[in-house]
Amino acid sequence: MRSPRLKLSGHPAVYHCISRTAGGEFLLNDLAKEQFRKFMWAAAAFCGAEVLTYTILSNHFHLLIRIGELQEITDETLRGRVLHYFGPKSRYAQAIELDIATTGKISPQLRKRLAKRMGDLSMYLKELKQRFTRWFNSVHERYGTLWAERFKSVIVEDEPEALRIIAAYIDLNCVRDGLVSDPKDYRFCGYAEALAKSGEARNGVQSFLPGGDWESQSREYRKYLFSRSAFSGHSDKKALDRKTILAKLREGGRIETSELLRLKVRYFTDGAALGSQAFLEEIFVKFRKHFGSKRKTGARPMSGGSYGPLMVLRQLRLNVFG
Repeated sequence: MRSPRLKLSGHPAVYHCISRTAGGEFLLNDLAKEQFRKFMWAAAAFCGAEVLTYTILSNHFHLLIRIGELQEITDETLRGRVLHYFGPKSRYAQAIELDIATTGKISPQLRKRLAKRMGDLSMYLKELKQRFTRWFNSVHERYGTLWAERFKSVIVEDEPEALRIIAAYIDLNCVRDGLVSDPKDYRFCGYAEALAKSGEARNGVQSFLPGGDWESQSREYRKYLFSRSAFSGHSDKKALDRKTILAKLREGGRIETSELLRLKVRYFTDGAALGSQAFLEEIFVKFRKHFGSKRKTGARPMSGGSYGPLMVLRQLRLNVFG
């Protein structure tokens, strides 16, 4: 039985989202990844979401995304979002122009219909994946579903250290998969796009880094990505490879966060919520009905390594690392 996906509807929150292609097929080439990236930013602008970082791979993607507090937006802003996302010839754009020409404002009915597609995690992923699927099927003259039925999401405490750990985990996917030795060389991740002077990507990365200027922030984040015990060629300390790290875990040793980021850590994808003990107790109260009656508290420690301040809501007993 699948564990329920936790979502803070109507409240600001950050989520780590993962979605795979149907059957895990390696369908996404560089052209498809680039198109997905464009749709990702466009859907975020329309839905009022903030992409903090991301990685797009051949059969899945990771997104760290902030869904802000729902706010009433002006007609001018709503019109701009619709024109930018759907285009001036779309039925939504034409309906807005007709409303404004007739009454001087967007009708409540149309506003309500559009508002349902904004400020919600599920609607954002639906917009993004459906739009990309239509493009992909058209280009490849295929039909039917492209994505596995259900995306995964983990609530992440909107706090710098928690966000930095998860962001680094996401940006290092391309390194873990052996595609590059340095994430700056993988053009389909938030870190590389931020380095390439993209305003959107840079704003996302800067939002969880201390300091006020990109030069110092990017330098510190790079040090974090290339932590001394995790990568060779960037310090005088010998790197530990994946095999060595897993052997160390089997022997009961605890490893540092920098080493953990070399592995696939299921806590980051299946732990339901990640953050401080106080944060997880709040989440536990909100979603009390999803847990057994004998459970009294929410926060659980994560085994096998040093995770800084992070704890997890859903404890995992098997195959924590890969």
